Amino acid sequence: MKRLLPAVLALTALLAGGCGMGGQESIESKDKIVIGVRTDLPSVGARKADGTFEGFDVDVARYIAQKLGKDFEFIPVLAADREKVLVDGKADLVLATYTISQDRKSKVLFAGPYHISYQDILVRPDEPSIGNVRDLKGRKICQVQGSNAAQRVVEERKVAAQVVPVSDYAACMAALKDHRVDAITTNDVILAGLAIKDGSGLRLVNAQFNEQRTGVGMHKGDVAGCEAVNRAITTMYQDGTASKLLHKWFGKAGLNLSTIAVPQFEGCS
Repeated sequence: MKRLLPAVLALTALLAGGCGMGGQESIESKDKIVIGVRTDLPSVGARKADGTFEGFDVDVARYIAQKLGKDFEFIPVLAADREKVLVDGKADLVLATYTISQDRKSKVLFAGPYHISYQDILVRPDEPSIGNVRDLKGRKICQVQGSNAAQRVVEERKVAAQVVPVSDYAACMAALKDHRVDAITTNDVILAGLAIKDGSGLRLVNAQFNEQRTGVGMHKGDVAGCEAVNRAITTMYQDGTASKLLHKWFGKAGLNLSTIAVPQFEGCS
């Protein structure tokens, strides 16, 4: 019986590792990975007329996959389904303006962040009275399904704004231009992309509040895969690719891109 002990222990360790991954295979052992990206965010994650994907998150995802030496395919993911596609095993990575939070970390693992941005406010060009988050008091602001940005204004910043729920950012933009809401508030790169595509002079107020740590969503427990992704992100900053991509997609929006450095990682445990 004593001779069987090492084999039993090895089997137990193997099973424990499988449980830690929720039954999912590490990206390290896969030849091809599936990456979830947004389709509704201009300059961030969007689907072109020919069915292919483009944007900052898409380019970062492509870079990471290539550095990992993996074949890859993209699938569309909604903001509300980012955890679900990972937990259900439909995607191996999710790069979809996925802000790292303690609540989300209870369900998935995050590599990165691969970008640090801030929450900001987008207003109509003829709106001079909104210049910071406090000016949203009593105003109507959009909340897109699956996003918590507008709610953070109310709960974290204690600003008594009126949150108006909408289905997506297209509906949010229509509501802003039709004066049904007074402002859109979310990650500044999302707002920058929306303003660039719209082209009507919608204005970022550069309020810069609530740091946004945008990470790569992964299967919980895939520590080795997470560390590999972090190495790829580090290289992306060191070889100048991160700077090139940020200027490519958001340079026209007036974002402050003067300092671009490797973000401090969350850790993969």
